[in-house]
Amino acid sequence: MKIIVKKGGPLTTLQDTGRYGFQKYGVLVSGAMDLFSLKLGNILVGNKESEGALEMTMSGPFLKLPAGLVFALTGADLGAKLGGKPVPLNRAVYVKEDSALSFGFAAKGARGYLTVAGGFAVPEVMNSKSTYLRAKIGGVGGAPLADGTELETGDLTAEQEKLAAALAGLGGKPFSTLGWSVGTESLFAGEPIRVTQGLQADWFSNATLHAFFRSGYTITAQSDRMGYRLSGTPLPYKDSSLEMISEPVTFGSIQVPADGNPIILMADRQTTGGYAKIGQVIQADLSRLAQMKPGQTIYFQPVTLTQAEEALARQADFLTDAAKMVKR
Repeated sequence: MKIIVKKGGPLTTLQDTGRYGFQKYGVLVSGAMDLFSLKLGNILVGNKESEGALEMTMSGPFLKLPAGLVFALTGADLGAKLGGKPVPLNRAVYVKEDSALSFGFAAKGARGYLTVAGGFAVPEVMNSKSTYLRAKIGGVGGAPLADGTELETGDLTAEQEKLAAALAGLGGKPFSTLGWSVGTESLFAGEPIRVTQGLQADWFSNATLHAFFRSGYTITAQSDRMGYRLSGTPLPYKDSSLEMISEPVTFGSIQVPADGNPIILMADRQTTGGYAKIGQVIQADLSRLAQMKPGQTIYFQPVTLTQAEEALARQADFLTDAAKMVKR
């Protein structure tokens, strides 16, 4: 099947779970900012969790979808309409007739994901379909979706064909969908972002660490897929003469440069960094962080490694349960 991009939108790229195994060569991981929503969307349409999806930032593209396509929308609520009719989130949707899919502005969250049964038939670059914009690799020509682009979808499995047939038999036009959806309210919860101790936490005084966990930090407009620059109470080193050799960093590393304003490294982070790391956002909270917009205020909460592992296990159990629901 073929999806036609009438308008590319402000920033829509193809992303999967990332490009792993090449950081030792200086190649970034990239991948979806909100991996939870990407995985959930793939589960809903019967794909492998790691399959590529369209990541839409703040708004989405204008697409022409073919009849017979099965897709799902997850993550931010971008006010999607198919043939002028609102499309529900977090459930499989069957297109009954060729129709236009449009999006508004993000009402909740910052990034939405569109997955399609069979995935997107684009070549992998270093074992990944993810787009890395600065290097112009992956995705569709290493660039955001452009007007006039044609996206081919992959072949369906037998299970996906059964899902499509079941959805096709339901009422409604221009699309039909299931009567249930997966609840993802926690993705937009206002609780603090949980953080484990950074490798250089001892570079900061107790008073500075207290300020970090008690003060709010605003996401500035100078934030993107590489990192969130924050503004708030400065975080000075105990000893201003301290210097470090660059070392590996990862998604969620919280670095503190000389000006004392922290930077959270995101999906397109560099492979190494030379600033002290005061903390590390736990993996289970990265998707919630990715759904926050410039202008929003973040509060941080310290947790142990055990608590971080338990939170990630609960998230994995949620996706496992979602997969079981789809197969019923």
